[in-house]
Amino acid sequence: MKAIALLLLFTFGSALAQNTITGKIVTENQQPIPAAIISLLDAETNTFVKGELSNDAGDFRFKNIDDGSYVILITSLGLKDFTSEAFTLNNSKKTFGTIVMVDDSDELDEVTVVAEKPMIEVRADKTVFNVANTVNAIGDSGFELLRKAPGIIIDNSDTIIVEGKAGVLFYIDDRPSVLRGQDLVNFLKTLQAADIEAIEIITQPSSRFDAEGNAGIINIKLKRDKSLGTNGTVASSLTFGDFARTSNSLSFNNRNKKTSIYGTYSNFFGKSTSFINLNRTQNGNNFNAKTESVFDANRNNIRLGFDYYTNKKSTFGIIVNGNFNNSNSESDSRTPITLSDMNSPSEVLVASSDSRNRTSNLFTNINYRFKDTLGHSLNIDLDYGKYDSERENLQPNRYFNGDETQVLSENIVFFDTPIDISIISGQIDYEQNFLKGTLSLGVKYAKVKTQNSFDAYDKTNGTNDLDESQSNDFAYDEQISAAYFNYSRKFNKFNLQFGLRMENTVSDGILTSLLGDQDNRVKRNYTNWFPSGGLTYQVNQKNSLALIYSKRIQRPNYQSLNPFQYRIDELSFRQGNPFLQPQYTDNIKLSHTYNYRLTTSLSYSFISDFFAQVTEAVGDDQNFIIQRNVANQKILNLGVSYPTKFNDWWRIYLSVNAYRSIYEATNPDFVSTQQNTLSLYAQNTFKLPKNITFEVSGWYSSPSVWGGTYETRSLGSLNLAFQKRFLDDKLTARLGFNDILFTSPWQGTTRFGDLFIDGNGGNDSRQIRFNLTYNFGRDEIKKARKRNTGIEEEKNRID
Repeated sequence: MKAIALLLLFTFGSALAQNTITGKIVTENQQPIPAAIISLLDAETNTFVKGELSNDAGDFRFKNIDDGSYVILITSLGLKDFTSEAFTLNNSKKTFGTIVMVDDSDELDEVTVVAEKPMIEVRADKTVFNVANTVNAIGDSGFELLRKAPGIIIDNSDTIIVEGKAGVLFYIDDRPSVLRGQDLVNFLKTLQAADIEAIEIITQPSSRFDAEGNAGIINIKLKRDKSLGTNGTVASSLTFGDFARTSNSLSFNNRNKKTSIYGTYSNFFGKSTSFINLNRTQNGNNFNAKTESVFDANRNNIRLGFDYYTNKKSTFGIIVNGNFNNSNSESDSRTPITLSDMNSPSEVLVASSDSRNRTSNLFTNINYRFKDTLGHSLNIDLDYGKYDSERENLQPNRYFNGDETQVLSENIVFFDTPIDISIISGQIDYEQNFLKGTLSLGVKYAKVKTQNSFDAYDKTNGTNDLDESQSNDFAYDEQISAAYFNYSRKFNKFNLQFGLRMENTVSDGILTSLLGDQDNRVKRNYTNWFPSGGLTYQVNQKNSLALIYSKRIQRPNYQSLNPFQYRIDELSFRQGNPFLQPQYTDNIKLSHTYNYRLTTSLSYSFISDFFAQVTEAVGDDQNFIIQRNVANQKILNLGVSYPTKFNDWWRIYLSVNAYRSIYEATNPDFVSTQQNTLSLYAQNTFKLPKNITFEVSGWYSSPSVWGGTYETRSLGSLNLAFQKRFLDDKLTARLGFNDILFTSPWQGTTRFGDLFIDGNGGNDSRQIRFNLTYNFGRDEIKKARKRNTGIEEEKNRID
């Protein structure tokens, strides 16, 4: 790292310039104005020289300005423009002090805003995908929008992959999400695209963030926190696949001088379908299982927040998040069984599954923030969360003879598997100016307690008889203590940042069986150090370079450690692994940005103790799915993102990722493999007469390796969308057609030991969608407060 940093310094170093311009921008009530646009103009020709944005404290700074005469122009939505008097720089410093900008609300009726945010913004620490004006977001959920973001792939199991790596930490409005696994997917599918302003991809988080997450952080920014005052959005979508389903949302903001209250409610109701076919060869025998499923979901999310501004420096806040899911699923499976010495099936297993799943999640955050004008800030978070799940599953299994004319045997089982998880967390972050830069320090403590019961019953003549040999309890407690420092400083055209995070993990997992002969306990106590750092260089106004390094950890989900054996059908079951070890990732990334639009990046990652979901054989006819540490993984990724505008009526956005994955086996049953993969997302937007917008978009993924085990074939989707605005752009109607050619279903093969599977699957992805979105209240005012909370990775590991 030192050698690379020195090379950049020698390669791109430049002479020091002495001219600087500084100032602070505030409102009439002395509130700082963040993200105001400050343009430096030549005083004689009025041509643009350089631009800057004010920071959260309203401060701005220009460096390395050539000698000459200039004026500055400051603009911010809802405020009158400010233009300075002309001034001259000659190896000098120009200080404007505090600039007060005046409210322009009286003239808003005559203002027409014509500027649009670029679809992609590349910043020093993240890439921002602005989706608010994307027509193809028609009725999309937050989960579906992710596929369109640069560098993001979603595989056949709904796993989110960033720059070739799985394991992403999710945030909602700068706060960690409450869930992970299927519960997180369900939550994201409930979010309406109409409520989402932007998706931020942070692939190399600094030491200030939890070290959890191989692939970094995805932060979903919601529209409701965009502005203050009284305003909001109502949206409703109707989707037609194999069944009709609907999703709806309501969000609002209200703020006065001392308080701010905001919230959102969203839901999803309706049925969807899926299919999966697994042709398994085991010990020479063939099991050709074909399963069709129908899911009936009732999902509800609610979020309420309140801020109290005690004075200009201090704010108290509370946020309550609730996520409630009541879903049912029905599956029918048929598995012809052909023995190795036969040409036709000797038996056929006909199985069904009737599942009921009710989950409730309630998380509360209390926050205090202090920030003065001298660069000091203090942030204190206290979090408490509760996750409860009730899961019931009825599985009748019937064996027929080869021509299905006679029932040979029957086995009906019932499972009751409640889960109770509680999380408590406290975090303190402090920041101040130090050695002409910014020093950040922080500590965190988090405690997680999980309680899982697994009761298996044999159902005979309508009576449930407890099977003590298959029933047990699993308790898992975990404590993580962390401390960090981070330092950043700008000098000349360079921006340097480095830090170190320490995390100590103490965990205790206890399995207690009813028979008392299968008890097991796994205790761990380990400490890890996570360095991170980066160097950015602004070559000129249009070109910038960045070199960033970080070390990350991916801990197993709590349920992945649970050694229960959960039956999928009579021949297949799923099992947790209490001995599963965390996996560690070293990331290094070099990126180049041209004209704030064209972004090219080259990254390398090494993942040790990679854990994959593998399928293992049991005897002659059974198999089970389990996660194991099986390999070390190397990933080399090349990414290109480019939004461009050909003319006033045609825009294009293209995101391409090409990566090579190499899996080097550390488990003798795992087959070392390597794969080159190309993924892309492309979008064409056309402005038609009568204020109609038309979009053609699609995504494609070449053959890849899913989870280290499945070698999948190529897949993709072609989508069309139309949009028209009414009522002075307050009402938006959208009509979309997704996966027109039905090319998104997956196909793949896997081998582990003596077991081989050739499979395919998919869902009712060919859809028609209609969406209405209405914005009410004021369209501008001042920005809402953004803040993180203490529970980060702990929430995200709930599965």
